[in-house]
Amino acid sequence: MCSAEATGWRVSVLALVLLGCIAGCTESESPAGAAVNGTAGDSAESAAGSAVAAERPRIALVMKSLANEFFATMAEGAKTHATAHADDYELIVNGIQDETDLAGQVGLVEQMMAQQVSAIVIAPADSKALVPVLRKACDAGIVVVNIDNRLDTDVLREQQVQIPFVGPDNRAGAKAVGLQLAKSLQAGDEVVILEGLETSFNGQQRKLGFTEAATEAQLKIVASQSAQWEMDIANQQTAALLTAHPRLKGILACNDSMALGALAAVRAAERTDIRIAGFDNIGAVRQAIQDGQILVTADQHGDQLAVYGIETALELLQGVSAPGDGVAAQRTVRDRETAVDVITKETLSR
Repeated sequence: MCSAEATGWRVSVLALVLLGCIAGCTESESPAGAAVNGTAGDSAESAAGSAVAAERPRIALVMKSLANEFFATMAEGAKTHATAHADDYELIVNGIQDETDLAGQVGLVEQMMAQQVSAIVIAPADSKALVPVLRKACDAGIVVVNIDNRLDTDVLREQQVQIPFVGPDNRAGAKAVGLQLAKSLQAGDEVVILEGLETSFNGQQRKLGFTEAATEAQLKIVASQSAQWEMDIANQQTAALLTAHPRLKGILACNDSMALGALAAVRAAERTDIRIAGFDNIGAVRQAIQDGQILVTADQHGDQLAVYGIETALELLQGVSAPGDGVAAQRTVRDRETAVDVITKETLSR
């Protein structure tokens, strides 16, 4: 065989090998998390479609417990927005199964970093523990937006990182809910507070808001303890509190799951004289309010809260001039306060 023929033969073999590699690469698995409007490596995409997909930013939504209806509603709202804006970005939805699974949420952030997403929108399970890994994400050039539960400002300062917060004023919202409950009680009546995780800023703020309302209405707080955002724990604690405080008249729960747990204990004790307040406006609590079993809750518009965070991330990404330039852009945005409304039987009937 002449040298030209040999060269041509080698080129042909090399081309076949390369084609085989390309075909194999297009069969790779999609990334961890639920991609809503596209996955990398879809072999059915046209060349033009692949180019468009490659230009779209990939935004990861990292939430707390997906078993909580509030966060399930948040995820659905984000997915609806992503579907309506499929040409603008790709959404990856993640969440943990337990409100206390901090290591699991840290692991999700690390997974999203490994996948080199453009932005992370996170509702942190803990206001302090998530800061170090989020700083790593920022250092890697990923835009980070904090929603729902504000990250601890002191820890952010220690870590020398700026992360914008998008969410409601939990303290003001809880105070408004507490004052609404107080209207059905009398000065001197005994109440208890069911707190969220003690290290969660939103739980701390809601406790403060409830405390302010009780003080202003001259109610007597006989106990305040953490039920860790969980329905079952709230049920057990409320049963014990009803025994310890037989003259109890009100329960202020820092989220709706705990309010439902408290309601189950109150019903089991056949106490019809106790007023219950929650926070989140999930479907089961709305029904309980209409049935007269829970008095009031707060609507922080969970179906839109993640959307607000995504919109903030997209705004930041527009200021990124090159891949990995998210840190500089992140310093240009301010916190965004979102609405929180008091929900009663009267407001639901409008």
